[in-house]
Amino acid sequence: MAPATKRNKKRKPSFRKLLKTSNLKLENKLKNRQFKQQSTAKKHRKEQRKLRQAITTVSHQTVKPLERYKKTPEEEEDEEEEFLESLPVDMMEDEDLEQMKAMAQKASFLTRDLSSSAPVHSKKRRSERPVVKYEKMPRKMQQQEEKELIHLLPIKDKSGLIPQSIEKPAAQTTEEEPEAGEPEEMQEEEPDVGPALSPREQLDLRLQKLTEKKLRIAGLGSAVLADPHVNIKKLKELRGMLMETDPCIAVTVRKFVTVSLMEIFKDIVPSYRIRPLTDTEKNTKVKKETQQLREFEEGLVSQFKFYLEDLEQVVKDWKQKKLKSSRAVSLDSYKGLAAVAIRCICELLVALPHFNFHNNIIVMVVPLMNDADRKVSEMCCEAVKAMLKQDKMGQASLAAVKVISGVVKSRNYNVKPEILKVLLSLRIKEVDMKKDAKDIAPKKTFMTLKEKKKNLSRMKRKWKKAEEKLEKELLEVEASESQGLKIKLHTETLNIVFLIYFRILKKAQKSVLLPAVLEGLAKFAHVINLEFFDDLLAVLHSLIVTGDLTYRESLHCILTSFHILSGQGDVLNIDPLKFYSHLYKTLLTLHAGGANEDMAIVLQCLDVMLTKRRKQVTLQRAQAFVKRLSTLTLHVLHDSAVGILAANRTLLHTFPKCDILLDNEMQGSGVYLPELDEPEYCNPQNTSLWELHLQKRHYHPMVRRYAAHLMAGAPSEGSGALSVDLSRRTPVQLFEDYSVKNMTFKPSVPAQPSKKKIERFTIGQAFLDSELQQQINAALQTHGDDTRLDFNPQCSPATSMIVNKA
Repeated sequence: MAPATKRNKKRKPSFRKLLKTSNLKLENKLKNRQFKQQSTAKKHRKEQRKLRQAITTVSHQTVKPLERYKKTPEEEEDEEEEFLESLPVDMMEDEDLEQMKAMAQKASFLTRDLSSSAPVHSKKRRSERPVVKYEKMPRKMQQQEEKELIHLLPIKDKSGLIPQSIEKPAAQTTEEEPEAGEPEEMQEEEPDVGPALSPREQLDLRLQKLTEKKLRIAGLGSAVLADPHVNIKKLKELRGMLMETDPCIAVTVRKFVTVSLMEIFKDIVPSYRIRPLTDTEKNTKVKKETQQLREFEEGLVSQFKFYLEDLEQVVKDWKQKKLKSSRAVSLDSYKGLAAVAIRCICELLVALPHFNFHNNIIVMVVPLMNDADRKVSEMCCEAVKAMLKQDKMGQASLAAVKVISGVVKSRNYNVKPEILKVLLSLRIKEVDMKKDAKDIAPKKTFMTLKEKKKNLSRMKRKWKKAEEKLEKELLEVEASESQGLKIKLHTETLNIVFLIYFRILKKAQKSVLLPAVLEGLAKFAHVINLEFFDDLLAVLHSLIVTGDLTYRESLHCILTSFHILSGQGDVLNIDPLKFYSHLYKTLLTLHAGGANEDMAIVLQCLDVMLTKRRKQVTLQRAQAFVKRLSTLTLHVLHDSAVGILAANRTLLHTFPKCDILLDNEMQGSGVYLPELDEPEYCNPQNTSLWELHLQKRHYHPMVRRYAAHLMAGAPSEGSGALSVDLSRRTPVQLFEDYSVKNMTFKPSVPAQPSKKKIERFTIGQAFLDSELQQQINAALQTHGDDTRLDFNPQCSPATSMIVNKA
């Protein structure tokens, strides 16, 4: 019986293992192939480097003639025999044959054999005399001209490199050499100038070029707007036109391209910020649409970045008065080009607050707010104001406030007041947090745990939990505003704003920025911490007492103080009598001319100090202000008079006992002291509002109407009452309605009727009545008798005696 064969315990490799092995082999083959390619490329680069070095060496060397090759006697005999065999001996005479042999022995170096591979330079023996170098050079005829050579690429063979050269063409040698005395600038070749054109032809040529450029810009812009994802690369071509070099159209074309790119970016930029892709996302395979979207976003961000850099460079060149090397744009034209660039930057600042590089735009615009050019400064200030007003979340506002703080501090508070007035446009006071919280809150309600157990199975509950988690994440991502983040951003923004204000109050009290600081403190006083109230009021009072402030700055100090006390300051037990006295004294120093903008501040102060603090104001103080305001109406224009009379109407309604000023009693508890600066002790109850009688004859109808209304006791109903529209309007609104700031009179003055000329009769002019005219003519033709008239029969006897005596 044959022995049993051993069972092969070796298992066949599985398909996975074979697949794994094959993958390893493929990777090794790929690595080997890449290594070979790298080594081949390395060798190729090395050969190219040697070839370039050889070319450089040969190009700097002069061509030297080869030395005479010394042949052996045997080679000379063989050569002589070959030469004799090649000659037509039969046709030559003996003398000619001998002469040819002699010539063969004395052949020059031009007839030597150059095909031999023997070395050219043979070793010199010590016994030989060295040949001087210039003796080896071939002789040249005096009439022979030296030929210039152009060195070509050498030829490489087994023996080495063989240099190649050709003669320089004669056409290039006929150039005229510049004179020795000319400077180098004059020796440069000037471009060929065409025939001189007339001004009309130059204008037509410019219009033709400009039309072509316009069509090109319009075509590229339309293509990008039609399909941005496909034609995003055309932005690069359009941006390249910013470097237009034709001097006659360079400025206009650059302006057109700058504005066109700005409008294109405003249209095609998405409503979200584009973030850079991570390495993992770049290596991950995605769909074709996703890849196309990524390419579009990447190209858009890069082109937008380059566009902003171009705008910034234009502004820098204009500020530093630099010119490019091409000099296509003159220095005078750079101002207009820079103005267009600044306008585009400002529009991008307002239109794209959510997109990339917005902080960079803010950094460019904010320093220009302090520019010496008034138009540039106003343009940038208006752009920043518009951005702050429309910023809902607060991120752009925070970035702008940070940059403004840095600019003010770096320039040692020597900036324009308009920069700080921009901060008044912050939306921090107007934002209603509760309303935003309701809008932001997720409207989708999720199932409770009890409902899930009752209505869903275990697997469904698991899926429902994952689904709700995903929906919550989506709600967080899609939320346009977040209440907590908004409050945090607003708090940080206000901290920086108050830091700016307090620095100026501490270090620059005599600066022109003080009115803007006080106005800002008045606006944001409701959010100031209570801990700062005492110190802030003390600083404001000290500013007023020093007397260094103008009356407008003093009014701002007063308004700021009462804004502080009207908000959170209600809990403080402070009687600001000194501020009432200062306002009472300042009223008579107001400007009485046209466009009195300080009157609006006065009306705001009266509203905050008297109307809103009615419980803290005494009757004597209110009566003193009513009398002082009535006196002030006689000094100001009609717009201010209307506002003051409206404020008096409000005070009469707020303090009904002030109607004692409408009585005409002459007796009281004292004498009214109009020149006393303390409203509490001037005895206002002992006077009357006699100024209203003068205001009833005012030239403005609205002043007359309000004066009559106040004289009637400011009734709400009846014949002396105002209309509903007038009674609802505040004093500040009435002052603005009838303001003469725009040089207009409201209501408009009616046109005077034209006066007809009165017909006067002169001597010789005919009467209108024909019969009377005939009687007069008849009387004139007849000559009457010269008789004395006797009136005695008609008179009394006494009268007749008097007439006779006369």
